[in-house]
Amino acid sequence: MAAFEYEALDASGRRKKGVIEADSARQVRAQLREKGWVPVALEPAAERKSRGGFLRGPGLSVAELAMVTRQLATLVGSGMPLEECLQAVAEQNEQRRIRSIFLAVRARVMEGYSLAQGLETYPRAFNHQFQATVNAGEQSGKLDLVLLRLADYIEEQDATRRKLQMAATYPVILSLAAIGIIVFLLNSVVPRILEVFASSGQALPAPTRALIATTEFLDNYWLHMIGVIVAAVILFIVWNRSEKRRFLMHRLYLRLPFIGRLIRGFSTARFASTVAMLSGSGVPLVDAMRISASVVTNLPIRQAVQDATRKVSEGGSLSRALSEAGYFQPIMVHMIASGEASGKLDEMLARTARSQEENLKDLITTVMSLLEPLMLVLMGAIVMVIVLSVVLPLTQMNTMI
Repeated sequence: MAAFEYEALDASGRRKKGVIEADSARQVRAQLREKGWVPVALEPAAERKSRGGFLRGPGLSVAELAMVTRQLATLVGSGMPLEECLQAVAEQNEQRRIRSIFLAVRARVMEGYSLAQGLETYPRAFNHQFQATVNAGEQSGKLDLVLLRLADYIEEQDATRRKLQMAATYPVILSLAAIGIIVFLLNSVVPRILEVFASSGQALPAPTRALIATTEFLDNYWLHMIGVIVAAVILFIVWNRSEKRRFLMHRLYLRLPFIGRLIRGFSTARFASTVAMLSGSGVPLVDAMRISASVVTNLPIRQAVQDATRKVSEGGSLSRALSEAGYFQPIMVHMIASGEASGKLDEMLARTARSQEENLKDLITTVMSLLEPLMLVLMGAIVMVIVLSVVLPLTQMNTMI
């Protein structure tokens, strides 16, 4: 039995969409006609991955992936057959996209494929890391525990991302508001006031002349400035398509103060937490490192991790390989070495990753909290300059009178 996505017209002519299971497309059409609906479009749900070319089927948000993973883990842990678990997850979710995914995976499982092989149908929804972890859970017979660990891991990553976004929201809004107010003053209010001073024929103070020049420049060249910015962004995107040039840019990012520290910290912490999750789920260490390298977005760090993976596969220790990579902090390397010596490598990897992520989150929160008053001071200084540019000519005219 396979899953089919359909579009049909009901008796009143309204379009209906959904997912239905049947042995063939003919049976689906028969079921729709029994309801009094006229089939318009029909296709197997698993074939959606080929639509859109590179898109490879529908995807899931982080929150949706964590939710359905936890639901599936709970059902599998209850002892239900896997195909019934997938059916229950599909029925539990009202979104047609999620129902379509799990019914298509269920159809693959009922054809004799493993769950991991069924998930391969939707690589955008379940990445390689997710598939490898599920495969390890199936091989070890601990699929429910592995799925629970996956759900915890996904939720922790999502919580970290949300916390950072919340910390950066207020400074960004404040900056945009400040820029908007200043642009409004320079283009609407200030020019009308300065025209009066300029028409008087008196020598204007230096701040006022600078403000007049700034407003004239913005008035005459604002369209050119937008064009330059757009062209610069397009050129950067085109230039960054080459992996060699992108590698150089990523290396430059690592050398920047504060930004380089954040990139190193988050990359190494995410790598360590992913290795801990995969290795603890039964994936061999070398395979776990190879898969975890894909979650590292910075190319120099990814290359260093791949070199460390090769050294471990040749018989070297993980701590020494990561120490020679040059991007991992000494405390992380020492804790990993301790984990290797005590046989608790997974625990130590997870612990050092959590510690690193917490330190970085605290650092970002502190910087963002300092950025808020800094933006207020900067905005106040700019407004003060504008006010002085208007007040000084008034004072000068009063003195002359």
